[in-house]
Formats: sequence, C-alpha cells, structure tokens
Amino acid sequence: MTITTLLVANRGEIACRIFRTCRDLGITTVAVYSDADADALHVREADLAVRLPGAAPADTYLRGDLVVAAARAAGADAVHPGYGFLSENAAFAAAVQDAGLVWVGPPVKAIELMASKTRAKELMTGVGVPLLAPVDPATAGPGDLPLLLKAAAGGGGRGMRIVRELNALPGELLAAAAEAASAFGDGEVFAEPYVERGRHVEVQVMADAHDTVWALGTRDCSLQRRHQKVIEEAPAPGLDDALRTRLHEAAVAAARAVDYRGAGTVEFLVSAEGRPYFLEMNTRLQVEHPVTEAVFGLDLVALQLRVAEGEPLPSPEPPQPSGHAVEARLYAEDPARDWQPQTGALLTLEVPEGPGLRLDTGYTGGDTIGVHYDPMIAKVITHAPTRTEAVRLLARALERARIHGPVTNRDLLVRSLRHPDFAAARLDTGFYDRHLADLTAPGAGDPATAALAATLAEAVRGPDPVRGAEAVHGAETVRPTRPGGPAPARFGAWRNVPSQPQRKRYRSEPDGTEHEVAYRTPRTGVPEPHETPGTRVLAATPDRVTLEVDGVTRHFAITTHADRVHVDAADASYTFTALPRFTDPATHTAPGSLLAPMPGTVVRLAEGLAAGVTVEAGQPLIWLEAMKMEHRILAPASGTLTALHAAPGRQVEVGALLAVVQEDPAATPVPVPVPEETA
Repeated sequence: MTITTLLVANRGEIACRIFRTCRDLGITTVAVYSDADADALHVREADLAVRLPGAAPADTYLRGDLVVAAARAAGADAVHPGYGFLSENAAFAAAVQDAGLVWVGPPVKAIELMASKTRAKELMTGVGVPLLAPVDPATAGPGDLPLLLKAAAGGGGRGMRIVRELNALPGELLAAAAEAASAFGDGEVFAEPYVERGRHVEVQVMADAHDTVWALGTRDCSLQRRHQKVIEEAPAPGLDDALRTRLHEAAVAAARAVDYRGAGTVEFLVSAEGRPYFLEMNTRLQVEHPVTEAVFGLDLVALQLRVAEGEPLPSPEPPQPSGHAVEARLYAEDPARDWQPQTGALLTLEVPEGPGLRLDTGYTGGDTIGVHYDPMIAKVITHAPTRTEAVRLLARALERARIHGPVTNRDLLVRSLRHPDFAAARLDTGFYDRHLADLTAPGAGDPATAALAATLAEAVRGPDPVRGAEAVHGAETVRPTRPGGPAPARFGAWRNVPSQPQRKRYRSEPDGTEHEVAYRTPRTGVPEPHETPGTRVLAATPDRVTLEVDGVTRHFAITTHADRVHVDAADASYTFTALPRFTDPATHTAPGSLLAPMPGTVVRLAEGLAAGVTVEAGQPLIWLEAMKMEHRILAPASGTLTALHAAPGRQVEVGALLAVVQEDPAATPVPVPVPEETA
C-alpha cells in the first residue's frame, strides 16, 4: 500500500522531524495537538491538524482512541507514533491496524514481547544474547550488592533505583514499584547486579518483511542524568572489532527472535572489562537516531515508511559508515539545581548553520515552553570525519548559539564535550555523578565586562526612541535618517549630557551574583566605562558593543526583553536582570518559606503533614510534578510547620508559597512519616 497521508501521533521535535521527511516524499501530513500545543511548531508545520481537547498527556496524546479518530477525520491512511507516548503501546498499534490504517512501526507481537523487560530477557536467553543474571530481592545478600532495581515496563529512568545497603532494599522496592505503577500503569519491578562504571551502548536495527535485518553500527549513550540520555555519539568509541561484532550479532538475533519490522534499538550495558549485557529492546525510533543517519547517510524515517508500505530495504547489507557524529540534547533545565525543569517564553533560539551541523527542534523563537511535557528544546547534531572534529564542532556551535528565555543546560553541554574524560572517550553512566559540581561551577567567563557592555548599550539607547538605532563611533554620534526625513544630525563639541558617573546594577541569572557598573557620558556623547582600567569603547549601538579589553577586541550582542538583558559574546552568553537602585521590601519572604521552584502540580504531601507538626531539616514534605518529572520540596530547617498552602492536585506557579517552617533549634522534632522518594 502506498502512503499518501500520514498522521504523527506525537508532538514537538519528533513530529517536526517526521514531517520533514514526509515533505521530501510528497506525503500529506497531519498533526494532533492538545490545547497547550495549539500554536506549537509541529501544528504550524503540518498540512492538517486535529485538536485533542485537554492539556495533560493522559487526556490527549495518550488517548489512543482520540488519535485514531483524528486520523479518520483527517483522511489519513497511516499513523507514525514517533517516540514516547503511545509509541510502544501494543494496544494502540492494534487499534490503528483495526481501523484499516497502516502502522508505521513493528508488529504488535514484537511490541508485546519486548514491552516487559523481564519477559524480553527470558526470550533473549533462548537466542544466546548475553544477559546479567537476575537477583531475587527476597534472598539478596551482601555479595549481591550493589543492586539495580528497574521497572519491567516503560523507560526513561522511571522506577529505577540503585541499592548499596541491604537495609534500604525493602523501602527502595516499594518506592520503585509505586513510581513504575504511576508512570506506566504496571508496578512490576525486578533486580539485577549494578555494573559500576558501565557504558550504555546500543545498536540500531532496521528490518523488512523480506528477511533482511540491518545492524547499523553502535551508539554510545553513557552521558545521562537521572538515567536519561544527554549526549550520544556514533560509532561508540573505544570498542574493539570483536566486541562490535558481538554486539551487532546479538542485536540481529534479538530482532529475528521477535520477527521484527522497521526501526528498533537493542540496548546493552558494557562493563569496564568489555563484557556486554542485554538491557532492553526499544521497539520504536530513538531520540538519538540522527547520529546513525549522519554516519550511514540514511533517512531512517524514510526507511520506516518504505518498510511499512511492504517494500524491501534497498540492499541485503547496510551501507558503509563514514566519519563520526555527536548529538547533544538541549534542555530547559538547571543542572546546578537538581536538574529542575524551566518554563516560560523562549525568546530567541538561533543555532549556527553550516556544513556538518543539524538542528532538530520543536520550537522557534517566540514559542513558550510549558509545564506539561518533556523539557527538551532541541537536538544539535554534528558530523565530521573524526570524533575530535565532530566534538569540537558541536561544542563551538552550542557556544555560539543564541538562546534567550528559560535557563538551559547549554553551558553544561559545552563543558561536558570539552571535559578531558569525554575527549579521551573515558565514558560511563556515572560521568555526571562524578563531575557535575565542576561542570556547573562558575565558569571562566567575564560577566563583569558583559554587564558593562549591557550598560553601554542601554546608555546609547537612551530615552529618545529615535536613538533605538543610534550608533556611537569614536567621538561622533550619528542618528539614522527617518524615511523621507532630513539628513543625519551632527553635533558640535557641546552636549547637554550628565558628566558625573552613572551607575547600573544587574543580577546574573541563574546564579544571583550582582554587578554594579559605573559609566560616564562626557560632552563627546560617547559613553565611557568608569573605574574600569584597561577597557576602551570602540563602538556601541543598542544591540552591539565592541570593547577593547587589555588590548583584545571583543564583540557583544545585546538583546533586551523587559527587565532581562541577554549578552552573547564569542566565548560565553550571559543573562542579567536589571535591578532598581533601591531594594523593594515587598520582594522579601518570611524565613522558612517553601516556594515552588517551577510551575507544576502538587502530586502528594508527606503523610500526616499539617500545620503544627514538627519536621526535620532536609525532610521531603511536598512532591511537585512538572514536565514528566517529580521534584521534592524539602524542609529548610528543623522546626514547626506553621503554614501549609499546598494540596494534592493543586496547580502552582513558580514562586508560589507552598508552606512555612519556623525554625526551632531547641525543639525535639517528632518526624512526619516520610513516603519513599519518587524523584
């Protein structure tokens, strides 16, 4: 069957990416969207769009019946699930086919067999795929530690726990099961040995209905936060030929064992000694598929569509790989603050273009990052002849990108790519556990000079709207000509400008460091830094300032949005909040106030939590859910809970007062029972 109209049962970046291939193939595209996504990029890019009433995923993108109805309403003849949401839901795949639509994915039976990690491991045992021996938690002893608890269903790190002490095992089992049940509707949890400093290596497979299965090389996905991938690359570096061959053969065997069709990924854990162990098979397209596409020169989505139409793969053997590719996931999150997701207007998103660079995103400048979905903004991918070149290109592209709005992990990505361990391919899943503090520490940039550039740009802008495009060069000020107006005015030596130093205060975001900048505007009209030796103004406009700093010329691009000023330099980017000359007493909150660190939904409270109870410092009191993650709000001190404004199910905005703890160091706290962590 030839596909003419395709509905993508997804949103954001992956929907936009699939639409791109459909346009190349002449296929009409259909988007589905929640109320929160009514103006999203994937909706704007689709030929047709169907609303799914509601905002929460459970009411929209996870409603298979609504998605199938949308496909029928739009006249689609095929459905592509993307990744996440319903992509590995066998019942949804069956419903699509029962409706007479083409399912762009693997057979329903293959999804069912691989949906449970425990059943998948049993199946892999029969075809010779290497496995870690399971551990029965009921009989686990000291020799079995450390243990890894994992949810049998789902992925993304939910329901996963590392246990290093036997007395913690019962509680962690209950917590993992509760989180798995909440996230996937299945509370089954299993245990296996935890491999210290293991690498996450996977093999991309592509199979057709004509007995051809391709193993498309390896990918390393070891750099992870909360068991979720951050940086991926292909091929996985540092593997010898024998290990690569074994991984390829095991992946093909896994695919053949379930009569696989389409794109899938077989994931392995590789120990420090080079022994591979099967983890799971993802029966869908992976987030990191672009690095494989770059190395093999393929369009995996186009191949998915070809296989879904019943066509064979182009050849019995895959093409030969070439070069190296690296992908970084740009998230709206603050790594220095427990990876807290961020929301708000994405004012600017500009990533350099050029040979070897690719941007996959579901956002453009002016869009809003909301609370309902994953905080990934974009994927930046580079491809070059060598790993060193690809890594260098990616780090520089991220560094040069202009990203204004919520806090992102951009600086962490750049530092990760330039870290000595990453450069030397010393990779394992504990990378961020060891290096996060260093990677999020204040950088070697020069925020004080950036604040000076912001101040000079504002000084040039001035209160006169005509000065919005005014330029200052040397001792001469030139105002632009209005269309049809007189020639630019040139002024003599005298000007009515203040000669005394002016001062401007800024707060760096997100670290909160304050900067005070002094400048003068002498009779020449050229703003000059005051009390900043070694710095000279070469040129200044409201959006660009050029300074000579200790003999080196530096350029700064300035963008202002309300009280936020974004300064982009060649080697770093800065965000400042302009501060008033005097502190506003209304901005202070009472000591012990617990404020919402992000907008979200209160999902639960500590058992028995109420005004008047005593709590201990660091005790989890309130759980917030935002952007598919749960976040704990901890007691800031030991004392008494004097106020409680949070309640399960309540939506809160960032900065909302949730509770107040009055510190009482002399009190003997009677702890509130604490449910197990579900971060």
